Amino acid sequence: MAYFQLIANELRKKIISGEYPKDSRLPRQSELAALFQTSRVTIQKALNTLQMEGLIEGRQGSGSYVKGPESVYDYDASIYGGMTKKLGHLGKLRNQIISFGVSFPNEREQEKLRLQKNDPIYDIVRLRIFEDEPLALEYTVMPVLLIPGITEEVLKSSIYRYINEQLQLQLGQSHRRIKADRPDQYDQQYLACQANDPVLEIEQTVYLENGQPFEYSQTRHRYDKGDITVTNKVSRHVYNL
Repeated sequence: MAYFQLIANELRKKIISGEYPKDSRLPRQSELAALFQTSRVTIQKALNTLQMEGLIEGRQGSGSYVKGPESVYDYDASIYGGMTKKLGHLGKLRNQIISFGVSFPNEREQEKLRLQKNDPIYDIVRLRIFEDEPLALEYTVMPVLLIPGITEEVLKSSIYRYINEQLQLQLGQSHRRIKADRPDQYDQQYLACQANDPVLEIEQTVYLENGQPFEYSQTRHRYDKGDITVTNKVSRHVYNL
């Protein structure tokens, strides 16, 4: 892959994640060239790629400005940090708690979270609603002893923000598996799916920076609420090429 394409991938990721929000101006070409240790010609090729995709627009004498993703529902599977981080800056996102309690893990949950059968877990089901439209149905389990203090107030806001800001824990990597499925009763009830509508499910295990798994979840999406994409990450050593 050409280097300008790798740079375009990195900038695209920042736009979709909200690091470069809609209507904001991107750093100047000279600043991007210094950041990626390359020429302005290469940066211009990367910006041209994003402009052709409709993510940015050039304004004469002012620079490049973010137009945003083609659809706010598009989901970049290489970005983690929670849906609040992804969509909160684009519109009204709210969480409806369908069920919330404490239980004990089954065998799969024990394996995914490295727990014993008597270790308590939060058992959470939330509906994510964006601009008053049902977007995704989340089934989440987390270890109570590792992530203490989860309340309904936290669930109505951002769990990841609570973990980072209140518990002072740093998020690490995540492992995701994406598959298609038939809608179940909950999908039809909460996502307004028809019986023959497909759904996309993202199963993931998320880790803290120290490698300890703290979340095992399945998130189910309506088939017509955006695409799931993967953006390659530009590793730091590539900048020296």
